[in-house]
Amino acid sequence: MADQSSNQSTRESSKKGTKEGDGVSAVGTLLENAEGDGAGHGEQGISRRRLLGTAGATGLVLGAAGGATGYAVGSADADSSGSPGQSPALASVGADMAKFHVKHQVGITDAVQARGHLVAFDLAAGAGRKEAAALLRRWSDTAQRLMAGEAAAHDDTDIARDAGPSSLTVTFGFGYGFFARTGLEKQRPVALDPLPDFSSDHLDKARSNGDLWVQIGANDALVAFHALRAIQKDAGSAARVRWQMNGFNRSPGATAQPMTARNLMGQIDGTRNPKPSEPDFDKRIFVPASGEPSWMANGSYAVVRRIRMLLDDWEKLSLKQQEDVIGRRKANGAPLSGGTETTPMDLEKVDANGDLVVPINAHARITRPDENGGAAILRRPFSFHDGIGADGAPDAGLLFVCWQADPLRGFVPVQRKLDRGDALSTFIRHESSGLFAVPGGAAEGEYVGQRLLEG
Repeated sequence: MADQSSNQSTRESSKKGTKEGDGVSAVGTLLENAEGDGAGHGEQGISRRRLLGTAGATGLVLGAAGGATGYAVGSADADSSGSPGQSPALASVGADMAKFHVKHQVGITDAVQARGHLVAFDLAAGAGRKEAAALLRRWSDTAQRLMAGEAAAHDDTDIARDAGPSSLTVTFGFGYGFFARTGLEKQRPVALDPLPDFSSDHLDKARSNGDLWVQIGANDALVAFHALRAIQKDAGSAARVRWQMNGFNRSPGATAQPMTARNLMGQIDGTRNPKPSEPDFDKRIFVPASGEPSWMANGSYAVVRRIRMLLDDWEKLSLKQQEDVIGRRKANGAPLSGGTETTPMDLEKVDANGDLVVPINAHARITRPDENGGAAILRRPFSFHDGIGADGAPDAGLLFVCWQADPLRGFVPVQRKLDRGDALSTFIRHESSGLFAVPGGAAEGEYVGQRLLEG
């Protein structure tokens, strides 16, 4: 787990989000939208929508450390202190905004957020293609509104009334069963065929797969929950929740400088994630515009796994034992062969006794693309903690989400290799699994999945 993920990412929109792992941080550009939101938010001061529009026109002040510096905005309204001509300013974390109408759906290359929700739905009995199209239309409209910092179109709960968009992203995908339920079996991609069984799997079918999948991320917990609640309400009678999981990551600005995040084992998690700057990144992660089926152009495939970490067992290991399991230093993520976090790993280096410095079964060795025929995945996980059992063991671990143009060339070969002898496998348990086809972003005037459902 520790070597295939990174929080380095870029947004398809013109904004630059705070990145972890590459030392770059900035505050995002806001959408140019200065009208009122029409949702009853103007009575108690400036509306969220007007505030965000004013901020977009005025510009942002970037903090040197990223995430700590706010920005000034101006409007005809008074702020809470009564000063004329000033409006309340959103902090930079709240002001960050991702665009909805983009080439690739959001939530794939965006910087990983502090809070996440994953939820799968099954279409209701009797619901088919028509109902699915109406649902995706509703969901797309809601996602666009909430990502812009606006209220939902109907019966908004006001949970996020005082907050900005907070880097909210909402991502939609289709599961294997969706196509039979909607009469679209001929449009089902071959790449969506069920994943093979792995010897390390202990899967709960009730918390696996699903007809529809939604990934929600934001840098504010209330903003994220607001989106989750709105998506659930929009499902109405067309779909029911199959399973839902909650996750978290380190908050932006929590460290002295941007850095690769740590997982619940305390390991720096994400050093070797492929980067959008690499020339073959799009080829590895996204379906080409000329790909098949055509409705998946610019889309990607998400593998979702709930991976429980057996933390009580892990924490009994000495520091050296933990580092040997991973193949990297716990303090800074550097390979055991020496250097810094980004130093290439020397797989042939031996110690004074002639033993490999990076053990043969170390997780970082096994997951390297050059050890797996070039297979690479873009990991974008969240940690989770769902309480403490009667035995005192925490139900905690990783909500693993990885992206690739073809899971049979991405996730599957890597997981098969891990299945055959990863030292980390003793300390983790794969408890649920799903595979989803995530189409490209919706163009202006479209909803996500329209090319499939109306093509």
